[in-house]
Amino acid sequence: MSETNYPIGRLLRSGITGFVAGCPIVEQERPSFGALVRAPLGPTDSIYGVVHELSILDDGLVRQLVTRDQPVDATVIADNRVNRTVPMEISVLAVGHSRGETLSHALAPRAPLSLDAIHQCSPEEIVAFTNHGSFGYLRHLLRDTQLPVGELVAAHLRQAAAANTAAGKPEWKARATQELIALLRDDYTVLMQVLGSLADEFEA
Repeated sequence: MSETNYPIGRLLRSGITGFVAGCPIVEQERPSFGALVRAPLGPTDSIYGVVHELSILDDGLVRQLVTRDQPVDATVIADNRVNRTVPMEISVLAVGHSRGETLSHALAPRAPLSLDAIHQCSPEEIVAFTNHGSFGYLRHLLRDTQLPVGELVAAHLRQAAAANTAAGKPEWKARATQELIALLRDDYTVLMQVLGSLADEFEA
């Protein structure tokens, strides 16, 4: 299955500023913090977003197991993760949408519907979306001060820069960084957080 068609969960709840999907826990690296994903808006349109939280939910059995004094057997853990499909919630911040083949970094006019599948964007989709316009989608990553903005921006830029470099656009990272500096010129505290996280992310 190609990355373009790789479903990573189904929508639980949504709005035009973001949405939450649920999926079983499986041994995979997708989705990851900062990843660009998309959900359908009807048969031809899509809403794009960046993953900002991955949460493992519990249930009654898990609560019983963790409060026991004795060790939890490895087979019980495996059964809980594989057979009982412990749920994971994926929270996504909306950063744009598309109408047919036309991309936009504005918020979508409507929210996606529950139970629709969300997909990991392919490298080609990442390159197309992040090169559309003048980095307008970055403002959405900076708007919610309740999020770890520095780490979120850095994680997203690392993944987007890798896709752009592979597509022959190694200058994309420098252009994106300059746009972030311009967007945060009046907020020194957040700017330093973002630049510090970028330094950590790209040195790792």
